[in-house]
Amino acid sequence: MSALTLPSTTPMTIQRSFAIHPDNQPQRLVVVAWVLLLHVALAGAWNILPVESTPAVKEMTVSMVLPPPTALQPEVPPPKPLPKIEPSVQPVSKPLVRDVADVAPMPLAAPVVVSPAVSVPTDTEPDYKAGYLHNVRPAYPMVARKMGWEGKVILNVEVLAEGACGAISVLSSSGRDVLDNAAIHAVKGWHFSPARHGGQTVTKWFKVPINFSLEDSEV
Repeated sequence: MSALTLPSTTPMTIQRSFAIHPDNQPQRLVVVAWVLLLHVALAGAWNILPVESTPAVKEMTVSMVLPPPTALQPEVPPPKPLPKIEPSVQPVSKPLVRDVADVAPMPLAAPVVVSPAVSVPTDTEPDYKAGYLHNVRPAYPMVARKMGWEGKVILNVEVLAEGACGAISVLSSSGRDVLDNAAIHAVKGWHFSPARHGGQTVTKWFKVPINFSLEDSEV
């Protein structure tokens, strides 16, 4: 739209001109028309001009997604501090000091008398093999040697308390009378170590084996 060019005259000058020239009536009408036209033009132009619209305020909806409620964890009480153990210091007791006069003398123990060991007598059996007895072996009969007879005879001998031989009997025969008689004859002359009972010598029966062998085996 082109700008309107207005004359440089102002209303004040126009009135003055009219006052100065009262007889110029047509010019006055033209000026009033021009003023009215100018106002109409300005009003139209004002309406035509774009009106700056005020931006509408839009409301914004903000949606917030809240996290699901977490399960409340039970509060764990803090561990109790361990009681401080202080080492107990026992007071050192002073040694009890007594005067010598306050201490009663200890009675002397009676001396222990050691009695000599008493040997308990043991019971023993008669013995005919003691080295100090020197008992002679029975003689081997000549007839039995020639015939080749051998055998063992067991005699039941009564040993007297003084060690001598008492009664004799054949408990087990050798099978040859000549051998049995030779054994009885030899044992009758023997001496024995008598049996003892309670520390005393006693008479006791005793078995004596006699073996006859051509190989000269010991009795």
